[in-house]
Amino acid sequence: MTTQNSAKTLARGEGVALWRQIAQSLERGMAEGTFSPGERLPTEAALAARHGVNRHTVRRALDSLALRGLIRIEQGRGSFVADDMLDYPLGPRIRFSEVIRAQNREPDGRILRLLEVPAEPSVAEPLRIRVGRPVLLVERLGLADGRPVVLGRHHFVLPRLAGLAEALRDQASITTALGRCGIADYRRRWTRLTARLPEAEEAERLQQARLRPVMQAEALNVDPSGEPIDYTLSCYAAGRVQVVISDGGGVDS
Repeated sequence: MTTQNSAKTLARGEGVALWRQIAQSLERGMAEGTFSPGERLPTEAALAARHGVNRHTVRRALDSLALRGLIRIEQGRGSFVADDMLDYPLGPRIRFSEVIRAQNREPDGRILRLLEVPAEPSVAEPLRIRVGRPVLLVERLGLADGRPVVLGRHHFVLPRLAGLAEALRDQASITTALGRCGIADYRRRWTRLTARLPEAEEAERLQQARLRPVMQAEALNVDPSGEPIDYTLSCYAAGRVQVVISDGGGVDS
C-alpha cells in the first residue's frame, strides 16, 4: 500500500548529494512498507516536484537504486520496487512450473522463437553431433505471476525431436512437448553457472536494467538412457531469482 508523503526539504550544502538523499528517502520508504514489492514508484516529474530538484537529479537517484537491485526501471512504464526473491533450486529433475507453484506463485511460459538452425561447435560438442547438423532452437520466457524470471535458449537434437516445434506451438511447456515426442522423462547431466551483463534484447525481455547482471546457466539435458537431447543457455533475472544449489545440480523448463 502506498501513502503519499508531504514534500520534504533536502539538506542542501551539507556534504550529501541531493540525488543520494532522494535515493535514501526512497529506500527508507521501501524498508518501512510505504512502497510494497512490485509497486510502481512516483514518476520522475512527481519526485522532482516533491523534492524541488530537476528530473536529472531524480533519474540519478533511481539509477543508483536500480544498480543495487532495489528497484527495476522499465522503459515507457516507470520504476518499480524490486519483487520478492524466488528461490530457484538446481537439481536433476526440477521443473519450472513446480518450482514456481511451490512458492505460491503462478507459473507461465511463452515461446518466443522456434527456428531450425545449424549446430555451432559450442552446441554440437555437448550434444555429440557433427557441426552444422540441424538443431531446433527454442527460445522460451518463463514467468512467475506475470513477471519474467528466466530466458532460456534450448537446442534440441534433430531429426529425433522433429515433432517438438508443432507440440510447442500448441502449448509452451517443454516437459509436456517432450512427452508428446516420446520422451517421458529427462534429467540434467551438468550445469555451469556464470554471471554476466545482459544483452540489450535479454534485458528488455527480462524487464531489467542493462547494467544489472544476469546469472547464466549452461546445461545439458539427457534422456533416461543418457543420450543428449537438449543443450540450454538460460539467463535468470538476478534481481528476482536466487539460485539454490542442491544435490544433482540441474534445472529444467
